[in-house]
Amino acid sequence: MGYDYNTSRSKLVFPEYGRHVQEMVAYAMTIEDREERNRAARAIIAIMGALNPHLRDVNDFKHKLWDHLAVMSDFKLDIDSPYPVPEPSHFQTKPETVPYPQQSIRQKHYGKIVEEMLSKVAEVTDPHARELLIVGIANQMKKSYLVWNRDTVTDEEIFRDLHELSGGTVTVDPSTRLLDAKDLIFKSNMTPLNTGGKKKKQSRKK
Repeated sequence: MGYDYNTSRSKLVFPEYGRHVQEMVAYAMTIEDREERNRAARAIIAIMGALNPHLRDVNDFKHKLWDHLAVMSDFKLDIDSPYPVPEPSHFQTKPETVPYPQQSIRQKHYGKIVEEMLSKVAEVTDPHARELLIVGIANQMKKSYLVWNRDTVTDEEIFRDLHELSGGTVTVDPSTRLLDAKDLIFKSNMTPLNTGGKKKKQSRKK
């Protein structure tokens, strides 16, 4: 006795309706009496709507169901549809190509956002705020480096890359210390980068 595996069956046009509905459509196409064929189509539409109640929130959902019925029959089901039968080309058009930015990134493991942040450093006139911004960018660069390379990196290497990415406009005091790798990778989701502290446990009132 052979088994009927899904892998050996024809591909479903709309998987959300299931194979039984697809088989009902195929059967309806074999009905010779037009009135009987129309009744079968209306019954199939009712089942399709019951299987996908969320479509009721879609504008003109009945129209959509009849369109889907036409598609599932490969536009060959000859019935008196309450709506115009859609053109096959309407369902065969390819989506427009999404344009991707063509800008080159000098060091991809740091990402384009880091370069954009560095370009804003010159706009910060307050020395203290500027220093905090630069250290914050350097910490983000260190974190990105560790995520991509899974290798150790010294603060000096980060400062050197920062200087290069900024076109030589940003320099960090060599005595500056960035966050440790364990704080950047393992604790970044638990505590803000600028605190380095541990979350306080909230005491429960008895």
